[in-house]
Amino acid sequence: MTSRLAVASGASAAIIVGASVPVTGLLQHYPLLTGQAMRYALSGLVLLAWTYARGQRPVPPKLGDLPALLALVAFGMLGFNAAVLHAQLYAEPGFVAAMLGGTPVVLALASRKASAAAVVGAGIVALGVVVLSGGGAWHGPGLLLAALALAGEAAFTLFAIGVVRRLGGVAVATWTCLIAGAVGAVAGTFLGGWQVPTVEEGVALVTLAIALTAVAFGLWYFAVGRLGAARAGVLIGLMPISGLVVSVALGAQDFTLLGLVGAVVVAIGCVVGLSAGRVRPRVGTVGQPVPTP
Repeated sequence: MTSRLAVASGASAAIIVGASVPVTGLLQHYPLLTGQAMRYALSGLVLLAWTYARGQRPVPPKLGDLPALLALVAFGMLGFNAAVLHAQLYAEPGFVAAMLGGTPVVLALASRKASAAAVVGAGIVALGVVVLSGGGAWHGPGLLLAALALAGEAAFTLFAIGVVRRLGGVAVATWTCLIAGAVGAVAGTFLGGWQVPTVEEGVALVTLAIALTAVAFGLWYFAVGRLGAARAGVLIGLMPISGLVVSVALGAQDFTLLGLVGAVVVAIGCVVGLSAGRVRPRVGTVGQPVPTP
């Protein structure tokens, strides 16, 4: 039951992220860093309020946890978003999506305990994402920026593995959001500046803060804590499928047979990757199961 709940949580997180792509597009003309600062700060406050409403307190990080948390914020959150945004100036969205499709492979290879099924499943997912996205083209620094985005996406999970085990998924999501909010505010003051968002941008920021960040981050880190990075990683392939469904529903993209084939290949990869041996539930620093989001 725990494994099924973890799979459902990871899949839900991936679907939420993929479906949020059209919402993210509403912030193309808003200052990058200060926009992220507001989004992450609001997410952290929402997570704090939710934790206290449950009669709990977020587990405070120890000094030894700070390097991983700071690296996660720098590379997996702020750096990732900046790389994705700038990569699309020199590469088609399909190319960037195809590169990000390699994330499950990176996570599987980086995991010391990844099974053969997890690695094979990750490879199938990556192939499916390439088919689904259509590959795409790039020029200039597009390849480098897309590769940096791939590294950032992998960093979001890899740097969290140890601290999720010690603090729990919700606590990690809370502290990283608050740190990202503070760092983004300081950096954004000097790079990009501040401006009052329009009504459309304000709605987008609140939506991303609550759905994409507060909810999806907690769900994803719960899945990683229970399944491990390699098994959870194959679920990342659901992101472009979700994005495709939303784009088709909004009339922004046509439904194609190639897209359907890619989605089926991704689904097969997820089944193969998740068929790896079950991982025992992780425990926190005081021997308690990692709290559910």
